[in-house]
Amino acid sequence: MRFTHVMLLTLTGCLFLMTAAVAQQAKPVKVELIKQGDTYTLLRGGKPYFIKGAGGSTYMERLSAYGGNSVRTWGTTNGQQVLDEAQRLGLTVTMGINMARERHGFDYNDVEAVAKQLETVRAEVLKFKDHPALLAWGIGNELNLEYTNPNVWDAVNEVAEMIHELDSNHLVTTMLAGINQREIDYIKEKCPALDLISVQVYGGLAAVPERIRTTGWEKAYIVTEWGPTGHWESPQTPWKAAIEETSSEKAVVYKSRYEAAIMKDRHCVGSYVFLWGQKQERTPTWYGLFTEAGEENEVVDVMQYLWTGQWPMNRAPHLDSIRLDGRKALDFIYLRPGKMYSLDVGVTDPDNDSLSARWELLPESTDLKTGGDRESRPQAISGRVTNATISQATLTAPEQPGAYRLFLYVTDGQNNVATANIPFFVQ
Repeated sequence: MRFTHVMLLTLTGCLFLMTAAVAQQAKPVKVELIKQGDTYTLLRGGKPYFIKGAGGSTYMERLSAYGGNSVRTWGTTNGQQVLDEAQRLGLTVTMGINMARERHGFDYNDVEAVAKQLETVRAEVLKFKDHPALLAWGIGNELNLEYTNPNVWDAVNEVAEMIHELDSNHLVTTMLAGINQREIDYIKEKCPALDLISVQVYGGLAAVPERIRTTGWEKAYIVTEWGPTGHWESPQTPWKAAIEETSSEKAVVYKSRYEAAIMKDRHCVGSYVFLWGQKQERTPTWYGLFTEAGEENEVVDVMQYLWTGQWPMNRAPHLDSIRLDGRKALDFIYLRPGKMYSLDVGVTDPDNDSLSARWELLPESTDLKTGGDRESRPQAISGRVTNATISQATLTAPEQPGAYRLFLYVTDGQNNVATANIPFFVQ
């Protein structure tokens, strides 16, 4: 009896300690923004915290292993799962709050609709505000894209004020497409409740510090999306197909732009690289750092180096060149229906791994959207690439006239990949 009683007391005590530990763990971690001289610093739990983040919540385990410390979402869907997984891996989350966009038909003059949206956001904030992995709230995504009504900024400020009333532990920001004087002026006037702004810039990343200073924004900021040269910034073929950088060209610009802007600007408190995952946007490879199969391109190596100062033990293949009929993409390639053309590839592997190549021919995408809205992937055309080796292959041009794009994936057997594509027109 005594033994049973002692065991019961012991188990009760252990349960109490475990419950207390869980309760302690579930407490929010205070996040602050301080300014010392001309330098802004995030403090998380009283310690300096520079955001080494990625946009997207896939492959979070790899992000943690490679030196990243935070993820950014575009809404609260699966928010509990994302926060719990981030906590398990020692990551934080800038939780996106989905706000309706004018370009999708929302009217920020509609007082009832705006009030209803505010109540929806209130419920989201109450649900997640005390999670220990939460870092900040991001109100809306690129609300300034294709908009005309400045009342959207009044709505943003209302949300920010509401969040501060409910949650005194986390920062509040909004994500802007680019850096424009008009929006900065509106935000300075209409959004005093924001703690900082977030900007999303691609080809112009290196110029961000100067552009932000020119607008007169003197507070801190985060770069919540950055990556390759955007499809809207890239050279276009005469048939209006944007020319995409190879994965190796992307690796160079990711590194140089990060070092020129995010790493140097004392008003920047970190960033979220885009995209820690894969998506169809103009092409299946333009923005994702991974393939659909989860293979990692050379940009992932660069991010590990930027976050940790160390290159990975095994690195992705490096693609030097891809030519169709002796021509590169910028030569604007026209082909004849059904005719055979040579493909030539220059690729190396830093670790001398055995390489293999796969080719995929797609019609040029016609489901083109803006602002990252969902696009459908074109249906692949099989059987047109033959005699393929690592360095050469033969393409038989489609019989049907029109715009096409030929994709190359070179893998090293270590889950690393080099990607490239070359658009052409059959006439």
